[in-house]
Amino acid sequence: MRTALTSLVGCRHPIVQTGMGYVAGARLAAAASRAGALGVIGAATLSVEEMTAAIRRVKERTDQPFGVNLRSDADDAAERVEVLVREGVRVASFAQAPRRDLIARLKDAGVVTIPSVGARRHAEKVAAWGVDAVIVQGGEGGGHTGPLATTLLLPQVVDAVDIPVIAAGGFFDGRGLVAALAYGACGVAMGTRFLLTADSPVPDEVKKVYLAARETVVTTKVDGVPHRVLATPFVAGLERLRLARAVLNAARFRRLSGLSWAAVLREGRRTRRARELSWAQVLQAANTPMLLRAAMVEGRADLGVMASGQVVGVIDDLPTCQELVERVMAEAAEALGRLGRS
Repeated sequence: MRTALTSLVGCRHPIVQTGMGYVAGARLAAAASRAGALGVIGAATLSVEEMTAAIRRVKERTDQPFGVNLRSDADDAAERVEVLVREGVRVASFAQAPRRDLIARLKDAGVVTIPSVGARRHAEKVAAWGVDAVIVQGGEGGGHTGPLATTLLLPQVVDAVDIPVIAAGGFFDGRGLVAALAYGACGVAMGTRFLLTADSPVPDEVKKVYLAARETVVTTKVDGVPHRVLATPFVAGLERLRLARAVLNAARFRRLSGLSWAAVLREGRRTRRARELSWAQVLQAANTPMLLRAAMVEGRADLGVMASGQVVGVIDDLPTCQELVERVMAEAAEALGRLGRS
């Protein structure tokens, strides 16, 4: 199936594995790319050295194109972009709008730039800045999310910009891929569905919690902005979160990341400006990496937060990435065949 996405990045199938922090490392990204999708390393929770090592591990495991997801507001964003250029990474994706200087540097080096957006105006802004494509995530998606459903947001963005649009939020099978193509998208991006594969590094006990889950909730108590996560007793307890816990988590994250307090404060100021947050919300944002790490790395589903899209309620197996991508493409062919016969 050839689309604007496959032509742009060189993957075999119009499917993107999203760059999830603590989940999308070299192992998952390489497996997704080998399967014909576009694998993406989630580098927001990695140091520059760890990100570089992950890139090289993917290159050792596959010769297929892959991407790296970056934080555009990070103190070392320019340094990370130079690593992508030096290492020959095909795609740079961003959870927020990348700065114009980063876009220009990536374009000069031939790196495809694909930010994620949650509103039409954001898509219009980055398209005017020269990005190559956008991922549009509707409210069904996991992690940071907006209020508008994919079925309403996607056609708005497709009509508003003249660059390829990739649909995210609520996709898990071939029928969804065909629906996205019918709306005008050039492919789909999936997070929760790739998280729940045999190639995902998430601990088995945490995967069991996901497979048993049927409900998600959107809360602002993780980091101050709307965040879709699994509905668990721990998340319910976050509604009573005190800022003191956020300060402690900030200290823990500083130790793990090796950042100085000055660097942490600089990132806090940038986050506050970029997201228009209060300082209280900035402090809450310190919870995100530590609460995600507790579940996704340490296996403590009872003490961590598990970002999840609403599709978790219809997922009940752990295929390999190869099996998943083959299944999605077979289902898409079948759905197209039914449309042709109707």
